[in-house]
Amino acid sequence: MIKEALKYIVGLGETQTLNFDGDNYTNREIYRVEGPLAQAITTTTLTSIVDYIKNNVDDNKMSDRNLLIHIKSPNTVVLESDLNKDRKRETYIVAEALTPDINFDRFMDAERFNIMLQSSFVEKKDRSIVLKVAGNIQDSAVKTYGDDGTSQTVSIKAGVASIADVVVPNPVYLSPYRTFPEVEQPDSRFIFRMKEGAQCALFEADGGAWRNVAMDSIKKYLEEQLQQYDVDIIS
Repeated sequence: MIKEALKYIVGLGETQTLNFDGDNYTNREIYRVEGPLAQAITTTTLTSIVDYIKNNVDDNKMSDRNLLIHIKSPNTVVLESDLNKDRKRETYIVAEALTPDINFDRFMDAERFNIMLQSSFVEKKDRSIVLKVAGNIQDSAVKTYGDDGTSQTVSIKAGVASIADVVVPNPVYLSPYRTFPEVEQPDSRFIFRMKEGAQCALFEADGGAWRNVAMDSIKKYLEEQLQQYDVDIIS
């Protein structure tokens, strides 16, 4: 009896395969050991991805794995492999753009607003117009006219001692730094508003369309830089 009991206990530790109606089953839960995956490099530019591929860093072509560039957002681009036998991808590089912290949809004093425009926006015509209005506004001189709630006039310094009423431009087309520096920053439509106390604000008014423009620009840049290499690019 003791011998038979010991054989039974030993048998419990064995993994058995059973077949019922053409399907295979085991008498216990087992796990497949998966192969190791690469540890991703974190960078901040599109150039790093281009250099990685052109210089064949880590001998990525030696593994017979196809390369895929996934443009996840205007700020994040990932270089990874195709699916392996475990249906998983290896991630080689994660590029995340360094962009300034821009305050939209919030009023701020004219000085902070002026600094934000000069440091975080591409120099273009509408930026100069907004800077001129915001930089010369007289405190507590903002007036609103019209019934649509968008038209405004403000009193600004027109000369050494004179003050003139001007119409606040609306909408304005500006190009904030919101994507990788290697591509052109997309234009966006903004509502420029002011209120008493020389407070200024920009409100996004393009429904996020700039994101699609930025991602398309990233894709075109990478296609141009890597046209001689076998790399799939999706966005």
